[in-house]
Amino acid sequence: MFDGVQHQRSFGSASVVFADGRLQHLWQSGSAKAMLPRTHRKAPEIVFLNTSGGLTAGDRLDYGVTVCAGMPVQATTQTAERAYRADGEAAQVQVRMTVGKGASLDWLPQETILFQGAALERVTEVDLDDDAHFLGVETIVLGRAAMGEVVTQASLGDRRIVRRNGRPLLVDPMRLDAGALSRGADAALWNGARAASVLLLVGRGADAALAPIRAALDQPGVSAAASARDGLLVVRAMASDGWPLRRQMIRLIEILRPGALPRVWQG
Repeated sequence: MFDGVQHQRSFGSASVVFADGRLQHLWQSGSAKAMLPRTHRKAPEIVFLNTSGGLTAGDRLDYGVTVCAGMPVQATTQTAERAYRADGEAAQVQVRMTVGKGASLDWLPQETILFQGAALERVTEVDLDDDAHFLGVETIVLGRAAMGEVVTQASLGDRRIVRRNGRPLLVDPMRLDAGALSRGADAALWNGARAASVLLLVGRGADAALAPIRAALDQPGVSAAASARDGLLVVRAMASDGWPLRRQMIRLIEILRPGALPRVWQG
């Protein structure tokens, strides 16, 4: 009886530019907001927020961060992003980050939770100049374990692209659909996990962090591994619930950025 009903869609765009040690540009529209809380740290903090309360069919969300030469910046999200049932085209999320020569950006969003029937396509692009540094974390959680939710139908396309001076350093795609979820206990897939994270550290000396990071991959209930090559460290972790995985990611962030955990992560 609802055929032909025109459903309301949510659109939001927020971008921030830092240069010469201060904020140069702030743009926000629709459901996307960018807040700049006061901190006592050297690095300014950006907190992105989707005021629509979640993503569903046809929604569009764009975040952008530009950090010009020689400046450190941290960006995060106020809360977990939720992807709800999508009866139609997938929700679209685009994250674009540009980091200038000698600058650094920490992209530390909170978890993305996929609910039953969710459909989400997300692309995260990071463009680095000479000697720029990047730390990034992404976590996907399938439903809410405490509520007894089981996700058997969902679609996720999640792609990360990191470039240095226009040349790809890392292209990291993930595709999750009902077929993959039906084989979730397969060791080649999620091996029974309900949550998965990837952590990236890009920049000079990133491979030197491999030993202390591996030593910290001992959170109970979390299965994780780390690898590194010149200027790139990658950690992948899985757990049966989002909470132990969050604890593991917090420990890793604190090793790589002592005392710099976003305040919204500490609530």
